[in-house]
Amino acid sequence: MKIAFQGEHGAYSEQAVFDYFGEVESLPCESFDAVFEAVNNGRSEAALIPVENSLAGSIHQNYDLLLRNDLRIAGEYLLRVRHCLIALPDVKMGEIKKAISHPQALGQCADYLRKRGIQAEQVYDTAGSVKLLKESGARDTAAIASRRAAELYGMQILEEGIEDNAENYTRFLAIQKEAIVPASEAKTSIVFTLKNQPGSLFKAMSVFALRDIDLTKIESRPLQGKPWEYLFYIDFIGSTNEETSKRALDHLGEYALTLRVLGSYARFKG
Repeated sequence: MKIAFQGEHGAYSEQAVFDYFGEVESLPCESFDAVFEAVNNGRSEAALIPVENSLAGSIHQNYDLLLRNDLRIAGEYLLRVRHCLIALPDVKMGEIKKAISHPQALGQCADYLRKRGIQAEQVYDTAGSVKLLKESGARDTAAIASRRAAELYGMQILEEGIEDNAENYTRFLAIQKEAIVPASEAKTSIVFTLKNQPGSLFKAMSVFALRDIDLTKIESRPLQGKPWEYLFYIDFIGSTNEETSKRALDHLGEYALTLRVLGSYARFKG
């Protein structure tokens, strides 16, 4: 089985692929668009994409791509992110003047870098920063990435767990062409639009409240081509094959201009 992810080998997304899918072949992709395209054209059977981080918030590009592509969410996974300060072999901590990594990783380690007087420099990917560092041979530069990235490129870990907040998790979604019927406790993701009139969002939310359905996430995104109008993404506990969820979605359909189910899938338990 081949699973697509965004980034270089050693990226956190690749670690999530192995954690979630097990022993599979990973397919690195340069961009999130390329990840979706890999599933669309059959180069991979599925993909794992990050959609939100507990510190940095939602990854809006992937919400937009979920809408633009006819793929289904088939699962979710939460990865505990532990950042490492990585350098060339035999380099000492006192030699480090600059750290390179993805902007989000740099932001999550901002206090650590500031206290040590290390300058932050953005590059395209966490694992890619380790690859770039090895190619450059710079002794005054470190990369911020995963332990696995350091091991893959034969580099030295100067310090592990350098993130400013230990509660650093990234939520990933597994996407594929076919919908699934989850066997265990399920979560469902939907996207819809509403008329721009007073009370429309309240009415939409009421279809879940009336049935005691737990909403785990609400995300709004601008509706392209229609200024000040929005798409609403919602995750709720339940499956589309359950009667309560079916009635809620039918009721929502009375208010929504458009409504699409992105997938029902097993809820991650940790």
